[in-house]
Amino acid sequence: MSKAFTRESDSSDDEDDVPEAPAPGGKNYLTRAGYDRLRAELFTLIDVERPRIVDVVHWAAGNGDRSENGDYLYGKKRLREIDRRIRFLTRRLEIAEVVDTSIHHGSDQVFFGATVRYVDTAGVETTVTILGVDEADSAQGQISWVSPVAKALLKARVGDVVRLMVPGGEQELEILSVDYPAP
Repeated sequence: MSKAFTRESDSSDDEDDVPEAPAPGGKNYLTRAGYDRLRAELFTLIDVERPRIVDVVHWAAGNGDRSENGDYLYGKKRLREIDRRIRFLTRRLEIAEVVDTSIHHGSDQVFFGATVRYVDTAGVETTVTILGVDEADSAQGQISWVSPVAKALLKARVGDVVRLMVPGGEQELEILSVDYPAP
């Protein structure tokens, strides 16, 4: 049988590692900066990265035996990865809902895009920014709006105490401050 008709991996192309929107048909909320970053990544992949790898694969294919040609094999694998990421970004941007977080500037209530400073029952003070699923980075203190902490904080106000279910039971979080970017 020709190798062209065999599956290279167990996963189907339709089963990309795409995090789902919170609810079927739900929106993918993003800040303007997050939307712009995803869009820039998509265009970089399409306009720069993919054509560069296609050139490498074309060059490597012209070198003869493809079965032991590392440049060819790696290039084909990298092309699949790039195509998968392009499909992912395209789908996520199609359902994106860009939220202007500056409209809440000066508010003391927690909404999407807020930077919230809170203290837990152990006295540990934490600052988090509530962002979209595709733009949150926990290493930078950013959490997804669908995370348990964000769900507990949303719609609360400065001075409120909210309850958060954690594996060890229930924890109380007191909101100390809420900030939004200036318009």
